Amino acid sequence: MDEQELIERVKKGDEMAFTVLMKAYKDRLVNFLYHSVGDYERAVELAQETFVRVYFRAHQYRPIAPLGTWIFTIASNLAKSEAKKRRKINMVSLEEVAGELGGEGVYYDPPSSGLSRNLEQALKELPAYYRIPLLLKDVEGFSQEEIAKMLNRPVGTIKARLSRARHLLRQKLEKALKGETE
Repeated sequence: MDEQELIERVKKGDEMAFTVLMKAYKDRLVNFLYHSVGDYERAVELAQETFVRVYFRAHQYRPIAPLGTWIFTIASNLAKSEAKKRRKINMVSLEEVAGELGGEGVYYDPPSSGLSRNLEQALKELPAYYRIPLLLKDVEGFSQEEIAKMLNRPVGTIKARLSRARHLLRQKLEKALKGETE
C-alpha cells in the first residue's frame, strides 16, 4: 500500500492503516526529535504528540508534498515550540540560581569523551533555526526544497542556514578536539 492510499484510509478512521503509518515513521521521527530537543523521553512524547496530530488532522493533508514532509513539518513545529518553552524555563532557572548565589554564576563543563559526544554537544549548542534544517537534511535526508516547505522559509534561507550550521558545527568540533588533545 502506498502512502497516499495509507493516509486516505487514516482519514476514514482506519486504525490499522494508522498503525502501519506509525511503524513506518516512528524511529526516524524519534531520532529527529531527540537530536532536536536533546532529551530521549521528551522526544518520544513529542513523537506521540506528532502522531496524535497526524491522526486528528489527517483531513488537512493535501498531496502537494510527500506524506513524510507533512509529518516532519508537524514534528519540527513541535520541536520549535519545545525549544521556546525550554528557553523560558532556562531563563527563569538561571535567574533563580544567580539570585541564590548572590549574582555569581557557576558553570560546570564535564569533560567530553569521543567524537560522538562532542558532536551531540555541538548539535545541542546550535540554535534551533540552524539545528533543525541540518538534522532534516543530513540525518533524515530531505531535500532543501522539502525543508523549505516544512519550515515555511525560502530555499535560499535554508541553504544559508545549512551552510552556517555546518560551519558552526565544524568550529565547535575543532574547538572540542583541540581541548581534548591539550
